[in-house]
Parts: sequence; C-alpha cells; structure tokens
Amino acid sequence: MRFDIITLFPEMVTEAAQVGVTGKAIENAIVTLNVWNPRDYTCDRHKTVDDRPFGGGHGMVMKYQPLHDAVIAAKVDAKNDCKVVYLSPQGRPLTQALLSEASELSQLILVAGRYEGIDERFIQRDCDEEWSLGDYVISGGELAALIVIDAITRLLPNVLGNAQSAQEDSHSDGLLDYPQFTRPEMSAANDAVPDVLLSGNHADIARWRMKQALGRTWQKRPDLLKKKTLSAEQERLLAQFKVEVDKV
Repeated sequence: MRFDIITLFPEMVTEAAQVGVTGKAIENAIVTLNVWNPRDYTCDRHKTVDDRPFGGGHGMVMKYQPLHDAVIAAKVDAKNDCKVVYLSPQGRPLTQALLSEASELSQLILVAGRYEGIDERFIQRDCDEEWSLGDYVISGGELAALIVIDAITRLLPNVLGNAQSAQEDSHSDGLLDYPQFTRPEMSAANDAVPDVLLSGNHADIARWRMKQALGRTWQKRPDLLKKKTLSAEQERLLAQFKVEVDKV
C-alpha cells in the first residue's frame, strides 16, 4: 500500500514512520511512504503557504493553490486510483471499521493541516473525505496521519508476525480486548494468573476471553455494546460476568 502525506513538516512524518510496525513494513516493501510539502508548489519567492482569512479573524489559513498542486503531484506520481483524506476535527470519527475499509486501498493521500485551518475550496474540490481522531484539537495533522498509517499498516497482510493479532485487537469485533497475562504465574504482589489460562483447555480459554471482552466493554465502553447485536452465547457470558462482578 502507498501512503502520501501532504505536510509542511515532512521530516516529522518520515522520521517517526521509520520505527516499529510501520518501519518494518516500509523496510519489507509492504508499504511505501511519500511526503509532499506544499511549500514546493508555491509561486512566490517567499514560498507562502498561508494568508489571513477573508472576513477577519484570528490566525492564518492555508492557501488553496499549494495544497491543490501537491495533491495533483502525488496522484500523478502514483498513477493509482486513490482516496484523498483531510484530517480534521470536523471529520468522520476514526473507527476500526473505517481503517479496515481503507486497508483495501492501493493508495491513500492524507492531508495534514496547520494554522487555523485550510481554504474551504480545497476541502470541497480536492478531498474525498474528512477523518477525525476525536472531539479535540491538536496543532497539526501530522500526528493524526501517523496514527492512521500505523493503524492501517498493521491490518495489511504479512505485516504482523502473527496475523491473528490484528483480528483480536480491541475494537476489531466491536469489543474491547480481554485481559492479557504473562510469566511469572504469581506476581510480587501475590496476584495469580487466572487458572483457566493455565488449564490448556482451548475451548474454556476462548469462552473466558469472550466473557472478559464483553465484561470489559460493558464496564468501560457501554456505548459500544449498544451498537452491537450479541449472540445468545454472548448474552449468557455477559450475564455471568455481571454476576461474578457483583460477588466481588
């Protein structure tokens, strides 16, 4: 998969992308990452990419033409059908389902804004969608772009050492992840690993993990459960979890 980032701070993206899962995917040629600086597409000697907003107001607004030309350059260079996404607090909330859908693309162009925003004409004419990390504001879209790249990359074939890992992550099936434990079996605080995980009975372990995932979601993100239709078995496991919590 190819990612193209439109950004005023290319090094912020390229350096961070060299580590971890994304770095390995780039090294193994599963992912390619390209950055495009709108300053390279300006028409004045000062390389101006922003200006005061019409109608007055605080701050500066990124200009249409440099952003437009940078996107065109990214499209021409790749020669692929692609999606252009502006990372914005006003966008569609980022979800695992949205990321999974995006992982099927061959190219994704992510636009990292700065200042008070970007010219609305660019959003309307050049962007296919707007995506948001959540109901808060950060200083620029570069960190958001890195999050999107990481989240999509881990869904691509042959990226993770164990392909099942991505399928069992929190939110992959609309639920939070179940608790994880590792050696030693008894911690320094005398907290023991649940017996079922030491039993070797894979069916029992699978049921326990599903019950814990349902219970954690009920405790921490009940809004997610409202969006999910549970099977009869899941309803039974969740009811068991609630009874067990009441006994503690």
